[in-house]
Amino acid sequence: MSNRAMRVSKIGPAENRPLLREARERPEPGAGEVLVRVEACGVCRTDLHVVEGDLAPHRSHVVPGHEIVGRIVARPGGSGRFSDGDRVGVAWLHRSCGDCRFCRAGRENLCLQPTFTGWDVDGGYAEYVVASEDFVYELPTSISAERLAPLLCAGIIGYRAYVRSGVRPGGRLGIFGFGGSAHIVLQVARHHGCEVFVFSRGGLHREHAMELGASWVGDSFERPPRALDAAILFAPAGELVPPALECLDRGATLAVAGIHLSDVPVLDYQRHLFQERGVQSVTANTREDGRALLDLATAVPLRTDTHSYPLEAANDALVDLKNDRIAGAAVLLP
Repeated sequence: MSNRAMRVSKIGPAENRPLLREARERPEPGAGEVLVRVEACGVCRTDLHVVEGDLAPHRSHVVPGHEIVGRIVARPGGSGRFSDGDRVGVAWLHRSCGDCRFCRAGRENLCLQPTFTGWDVDGGYAEYVVASEDFVYELPTSISAERLAPLLCAGIIGYRAYVRSGVRPGGRLGIFGFGGSAHIVLQVARHHGCEVFVFSRGGLHREHAMELGASWVGDSFERPPRALDAAILFAPAGELVPPALECLDRGATLAVAGIHLSDVPVLDYQRHLFQERGVQSVTANTREDGRALLDLATAVPLRTDTHSYPLEAANDALVDLKNDRIAGAAVLLP
């Protein structure tokens, strides 16, 4: 049986259309794996980093995509957590080793030998994907696949960044860069009574942030009306680290959520870090992060704003993402 897929033909700018449509044999799951028929796959900025080479290639001609919603269609042996037809989510962390010092300590996001969906193994820019059964998430059937897809990375990583920022209920949270993750985190923060201050260079994103309940929206280098209790940097722009730190109150933390960041300028200790201001990177996620975010998605409930593309238009989706033309998240529909 065939499997339509969009694979990386040559690393390079998204404008050069580096993804090539290909008809492949349907992949076969092995022991401990499931075969998933893809219903929707979100387009994440990490996909852009993979395609353009900001992240060093791990697999030749990889199929990107790690915000996957689909149905299980095959399970070797027929046993395990799921049944055929169950709706599941496949996320960035394909598998951790389970045995290193970090995995044993419950910090599998720092695993010494992890593999990642759409980087080490083929991902969801396809009709079918193979996933590790222990690392897929049970998903509700009451929400459309298109709306669920961004939760599988934008939501999960956004949630981990929110937690790592240390913001408390009712606090003042700054968000630098407003896209797929940020529009979900803003809702999580508002659910916990936080005041949210959004820093964005684009008018489209500013309007979106105000619509979702931001207290203030300004330019990336503007100062907010009040000092922030915490902040999250979603934009992959190292030059925003110093101005973000200057916006923090004493004892506050800036969480940097991206897997890739351009160079950070030299920091001035007194101006940027003194008075116990801190910078906290965010690395991948644990399965517990995923479960917590998905529980919140139902409880809040979280709204994901999406713009859909057919699978064959994956190059267009990446270019639109790169040029900040999407309010919310892009999703591919095979």
